[in-house]
Amino acid sequence: MGSLAAIPFWYLMTFLPWQLYSLVVMFGISLGVYLCHQTAKDMGVHDHGSIVWDEFIGMWITLMALPTNDWQWVAAGFVIFRIFDMWKPWPIRWFDRNVHGGMGIMVDDIVAGIISAGLLYWIGHHWPIGLI
Repeated sequence: MGSLAAIPFWYLMTFLPWQLYSLVVMFGISLGVYLCHQTAKDMGVHDHGSIVWDEFIGMWITLMALPTNDWQWVAAGFVIFRIFDMWKPWPIRWFDRNVHGGMGIMVDDIVAGIISAGLLYWIGHHWPIGLI
């Protein structure tokens, strides 16, 4: 499961300034579009389960919004991202169905990461008791 495997790499990235973290994510998106396209083409299967780079990027985007790096917040980010990634509500489902190639493999996880990050940010900054 790529989402879980992304966490140790995310932890190392937390030591970077946020600007560099953001650049790493943007570079990862660019690299992922190319690699996912090539891998899917070589395998002859769009978004094969063994292609997990998109989940890495989605998790890194999600975890950018944590109010603290406590394990409870990391676990919440993981669960929220997985729910959005599997459930694929609108607009995630629209991107999943209408964008193809490497970008299509990547974009649904990017959008799921953005929505998950927004929800985590809201919980962390507006929920009266935060995450216990």
